[in-house]
Amino acid sequence: MASFIEERDGVFRAVCPLDCPDQCGLLLHKENGKIIKVEGDPEHPVTKGHICNKVRNMTERIYDENRLKYPLKRMGPKGEGKFEQISWEEAIQTITTRWRVLIESDGPESILPYSFYGNMGRLNAEGMDRRFFHRLGASRLDQTICSAAGSVGYKYTMGGSIGIDPEDTIHSKLFIFWGINAASTNMHQVALAQKARKQNGAKIIVIDVHKNQTGRLADWFIPILPGTDSALALGIMHILFAENLVNHNFLQEYTIGYAELREHVIQYDPSTVSAITGVPVDDIYKLARMYGETSPSFIRIGNGPQHHDNGGMFVRTVACLPALTGQWLVKGGGAIKGNSAYLASNTAHLQRPELLQNKQTRVINMNLLGDTLLSLDPPVKSLFVYGANPAVVAPEANKVRKGLEREDLFTVVHDLFLTETAKYADIVLPATSSFENTDIYTSYWHHYIQLQQPVIKPFAESKSNVEVFRLLAKEMGYTEALFQETEADMIAQALDHPSNPYLEGIHYESLVEQPFLKARVKPIFPGTLPTASGKIELFSQKMKADGYPPLPTYVPLKNDGDHPYQFVPAPNHNFLNSTFSNNHKHITLEKEPKVFMNHQDALKAGIEDGNLVRVWNDRGECVLKAAVGDTVLQGVVVTQGLWADSADSKQLVNALTPDRIADMGGGATFFSGRVSVSKI
Repeated sequence: MASFIEERDGVFRAVCPLDCPDQCGLLLHKENGKIIKVEGDPEHPVTKGHICNKVRNMTERIYDENRLKYPLKRMGPKGEGKFEQISWEEAIQTITTRWRVLIESDGPESILPYSFYGNMGRLNAEGMDRRFFHRLGASRLDQTICSAAGSVGYKYTMGGSIGIDPEDTIHSKLFIFWGINAASTNMHQVALAQKARKQNGAKIIVIDVHKNQTGRLADWFIPILPGTDSALALGIMHILFAENLVNHNFLQEYTIGYAELREHVIQYDPSTVSAITGVPVDDIYKLARMYGETSPSFIRIGNGPQHHDNGGMFVRTVACLPALTGQWLVKGGGAIKGNSAYLASNTAHLQRPELLQNKQTRVINMNLLGDTLLSLDPPVKSLFVYGANPAVVAPEANKVRKGLEREDLFTVVHDLFLTETAKYADIVLPATSSFENTDIYTSYWHHYIQLQQPVIKPFAESKSNVEVFRLLAKEMGYTEALFQETEADMIAQALDHPSNPYLEGIHYESLVEQPFLKARVKPIFPGTLPTASGKIELFSQKMKADGYPPLPTYVPLKNDGDHPYQFVPAPNHNFLNSTFSNNHKHITLEKEPKVFMNHQDALKAGIEDGNLVRVWNDRGECVLKAAVGDTVLQGVVVTQGLWADSADSKQLVNALTPDRIADMGGGATFFSGRVSVSKI
């Protein structure tokens, strides 16, 4: 097995950099210094050589003819995409000169970094960049667009991002995939479920608003109205208590508030819950009894339902279910929302927050980018975007783009391509791919950490985020030694984390020697949780203090206007958010954007399968092809994937999504909008 970038030919170990829980081990085949094939590494303990179409076709992206080669300077109007090539020296000097002027005139908080996990490498996503912007004193970004609401909700119940080891789910006899299209977004959890089904007769239940690929492979698909999932979970609790399907010993020893919860859920009888959720009464009974009588049972809690106004409360609620049946004590029983706590690195060492002199520096929620750019006072005067494409991904996209059009907004974008956001930039910087960098990767689902070393040389003049922020720091005159540290230094610091015992024995040197290292996980119970009580908090005093109902509660969605359809813009199979949406191979695999609607709704609207339809609300409009059938309930329409607008199409679904903030954690509410649909 080859291991160094200098070797032109051979097979090299790598890790998938995508924002995906599976974080697959890869083998990269090189000839004449270029990657010619990407395949799964069969020696990876969890992913075992199986990979998705996204990364299997990664060479199409790395060597795409449109990949950025050099720094660019805008020449035409913002959004038009006219640029000319400049040198790195001119680019860095232009950026730092503008920033010095802004710091003098408007203060450092007039500058806002906007980033997310387009590359999940710890150093490139949250390392040298954080050091630089802390030192600069820029406004801070609250990175809440993905899983923030659910993470806070889960923490109220369980104390942190901890669940069972997914490798143990091979022993599960009942899988509930709740609000997650796992076939497209967590394929190896599906593989484990299918293996358990084959080996021990496990049943697979899928609860979702759309009968997607995961729903089609289930033994039982349960369609549900968007935003009502917490009501269904409470209805299950009602039956578990009423029919004595709870584990009293577990509740007594490892939870607080079970007596209060038992009384509280009396109001969530199956008839009431059915009217809220659209799930038939008989199905609610059947589901609750299957869950109460089957052991081990496992719930994979998805991101979907947390993208509602009540998303944090949903996750807080469903996280209580394994406690009622005592599943945490059974191998293969319990739940996973996320497992990031097991491999949590030393963020203080990596990000150096002590560099931020003004501890009251303002924090800006990334979901509110449109409002931020259009109305925040004092205004944001400069935006630095990396690892993100907010012109497509952020909610209320039309508002975001209007903000990006501001001539007085100095925008820099660091990316592999001239993205929709980059077309509004003043300076565009070419980024390396993950296979050109040194970095570490930690899954937020399985328990393995992996080191990525460069396999190919940087493409043309592209540079990593770490390199770019080193250059900016030098040009700004920041002389602290931490800005000159190597990637190996930063990895060693990130892994030096005595307060996380799961990282014991994992060091930079050991990662160089061994391709996959597993956190020192152990079963959660018997044990103490990182909650105030040390137990599962069915009743949460902290929630009460924070202004929330202390017991799991169904809270209806907020009023989003009079449009007749609840709109859910879900992910698709071959893109990851906007990543790959500009690559020909992946577009060919995904074919075209569609809007799925119920046949009864279509009949009333005079819409037939395959018709072009207008999907609109007060925020924007799209033109999509209708997919008519029974994959969604009446009153619901679903799209899949973030398809960017082209010159002759309107398919920007986030033009329709609200930028309201969810109930917890500052999370997004992408799935709580309403739309109208009509035939063109």
